[in-house]
Amino acid sequence: MLKKKKKVTKRAIKEDKFVTSFNNTIAFIDEYKSKIMLYGGIALVAAFLIIFFVNRNIQLNQEAGLELSRMVAIYDSGSYLEAINGKPGTNLVGLKKIVENYGGTENGETAKIYLANSYSFLGKYEEAFKYFKEYDGSINMYKAASLGGQGDYFASKKDYSKAADYFEKAAHVDKLVALNPEYLLKAGINYLYAGNKEKAKEVLNNIKTDYKTSTVSNQVEKYLVQTD
Repeated sequence: MLKKKKKVTKRAIKEDKFVTSFNNTIAFIDEYKSKIMLYGGIALVAAFLIIFFVNRNIQLNQEAGLELSRMVAIYDSGSYLEAINGKPGTNLVGLKKIVENYGGTENGETAKIYLANSYSFLGKYEEAFKYFKEYDGSINMYKAASLGGQGDYFASKKDYSKAADYFEKAAHVDKLVALNPEYLLKAGINYLYAGNKEKAKEVLNNIKTDYKTSTVSNQVEKYLVQTD
């Protein structure tokens, strides 16, 4: 009697291609190892492996970008729980799974910020803090968001001095980050709560000088009067 064939998933196919590609690389090195050792030794072997893993990382980053792009619309709609978990039975993979599968790639790291924000909007601050803290990408806007998210966490714990420090760091990642005035305002407010009026005055005045046309600039004076 014929046995029922086991369904082969797309992930299994990807993994099989990865294993096959890696094994072919190793086989090539093994076949020509005498020449490799003659013309470069360990350095040449390392070069082959670097090329292989760089190409693999590019592929994974592209896959992560595709998965993330499908979830952004759901995130933007405010369906944060669905954004976290995705939709079973569809091609909508949740942010949590994207981070698990592609963390370490640029797009996988970006997914951490979306995931952390989703948890934060749901009031799950411990989970949010975990992913804000773990962000390790290279995009300045998300570096600032990571620091700002950690600032929000410490503010919720009433650790105002630490919160202010993180908000101020977030505001100085890059001058072109749009949320810099908001980060500085939060830093000033938290310095006030921490009793550090001198530092509060300093960062609030930075908004007046560097971001005087920002939407938060009209809120600065009511906090500045508390620093005298």
